[in-house]
Amino acid sequence: MDSEVSAGSATSTTLGHLALGLTLLAFGLGNTGVIDNVAASDAAALATWVGGVALFLVGLLEFRAGNGGTGTAFAGLGAFWFTWGTGVGSGASAEAAGLFLLLFALLALSLTVGSSGSGMFGQGVYGLLCVSMLLLAVAAFADNSGLAKAGGWVGAVAGLAAWYGATAALAHWPTFSGSRTAGRGVTATG
Repeated sequence: MDSEVSAGSATSTTLGHLALGLTLLAFGLGNTGVIDNVAASDAAALATWVGGVALFLVGLLEFRAGNGGTGTAFAGLGAFWFTWGTGVGSGASAEAAGLFLLLFALLALSLTVGSSGSGMFGQGVYGLLCVSMLLLAVAAFADNSGLAKAGGWVGAVAGLAAWYGATAALAHWPTFSGSRTAGRGVTATG
């Protein structure tokens, strides 16, 4: 490998946010029921390959580059998305699904707390993911379709936020970043 090429970089972080954003958007919209004949389970292939495998590999690149926090986030989320995507339709009970979603919410809570120094944008995406998974977990335990739809909408908003952050980094659009004073010229890449 060329000594000037980094294994993990703003490019791999951007790819990770794109993978997370698109997976969350598909999963969230599937839970809302807003599109006829589209359910969350229809996002299983996307969750397995884009949210699971691609995100996990990006996490490994981030670890290799010395970015432990981002590596943990992407590899952990990739493992959860892969597990969800391959387990859809397995006939698990509502309680088992609720427990899985609750564990997913705990991962998202850890990522929210762990990203406190990275700014409001990263915390917002992980915080919304946590709320979404918590609502979906409670909905599974209580067999409440209204909570499931609310969780889906929160997940879709989290997906849009992650997607926007990645797109903004690629296009050098402005975003709010708490890691430095926001002003003119501050973009998603710093």
